[in-house]
Amino acid sequence: MRALHIITGLGAGGAEQQLRLLVRHLPGSHDVLTLTNPGQVADGLRRDGVRVAHLGMAGNRDTRALPRLVRFIRDGHYDLVHTHLYRACLYGRVAARMAGVRAVVATEHSLGQDQIEGRPLTAGVRTLYLAGERLGRATIAVSPAVAERLRRWGVARHRVHVVPNGVDVARFAFDASARTATRRQLGLPADAFVIGGVGRLVTGKRFDVLVDALRDLPGDVRLLLVGTGPEEQALRQAARDAGVLDRVVFAGERPHTAVTGPRDGVIDLPALMSAMDVLASPSVDEAFGLAVVEAQACGLPVLYVSCPAVDDLPEGTGTHAVRVPCTAASFAREVRRTRAESAGSRLPSQAALHYSIARSAALHHEVYATALGTPTSAHQE
Repeated sequence: MRALHIITGLGAGGAEQQLRLLVRHLPGSHDVLTLTNPGQVADGLRRDGVRVAHLGMAGNRDTRALPRLVRFIRDGHYDLVHTHLYRACLYGRVAARMAGVRAVVATEHSLGQDQIEGRPLTAGVRTLYLAGERLGRATIAVSPAVAERLRRWGVARHRVHVVPNGVDVARFAFDASARTATRRQLGLPADAFVIGGVGRLVTGKRFDVLVDALRDLPGDVRLLLVGTGPEEQALRQAARDAGVLDRVVFAGERPHTAVTGPRDGVIDLPALMSAMDVLASPSVDEAFGLAVVEAQACGLPVLYVSCPAVDDLPEGTGTHAVRVPCTAASFAREVRRTRAESAGSRLPSQAALHYSIARSAALHHEVYATALGTPTSAHQE
């Protein structure tokens, strides 16, 4: 099977990192085309030996890119096209059908209760989404919660397949040496208690709640924020106003897998999680909650407001995660409790093992076989 993945951009977001990890574990030949922003994930894919192309799309309404996209698909002689993220799903489904590819699969990574990739869920957004969805053969929802939202939108039930995101559990395993080296490089005291926040620095992630909580916590507590976004300056100002700016570290975008390591100046996300003592996720609207699962793979306790990945676990699956209200006082209280109860063990939880990338890749393969109209066993390579 020859497949093309089309994605809106290849910066260091969760959907982008998930695509790189998935391609590593899927059988067959897989190319990747990004409409915009061939960032650090594009570099990582190329290091993995994946062909990555950049369409150079100027914006959401750059319809001139559509003929180029059609030609690219047609020239590639692909058996299947898999689209990721809103803009790529819309343009990719149209182009794939125009190029004669009928096996079109899309993954819905970011459909929340009130927004999709930061866009308000307006009637126009819904209409465009549904028009594009009908051009594909299957839509993958990353959680049962997203699947139910798609069905409420009007996507036919038989077209929706729940395939959770996957995590490389071994890659995120706690590493004591990485913890030491990472803390040293970031200027975090070895004996500090570090709260981690991972994600785009946007309003919906509510990292301002963690900044507010920090001023009600002891002076040896630090906040480590991993990610970039338009709210970074506002968060810095909030920390300055609260008198805690010297206790907040903005780590910026970080790869899931570094070529080198902390001692060579490159700190990746697993190393950063090893340096943390608790992960806090104050976002009130999540489609999956990948950072929470990655933290569980690192053995971190987690405080979260919304996380379908945790809420959808089979009954009895062990987690190190606690749901808390989205207030600074609640997070401050739970950080104190977590610190007091910390046992020092950093083993992966059952939740992380449930979301292994091997399981996710196998489920993707089954969806591909359905879209191609071929039994799964015929596509094993």
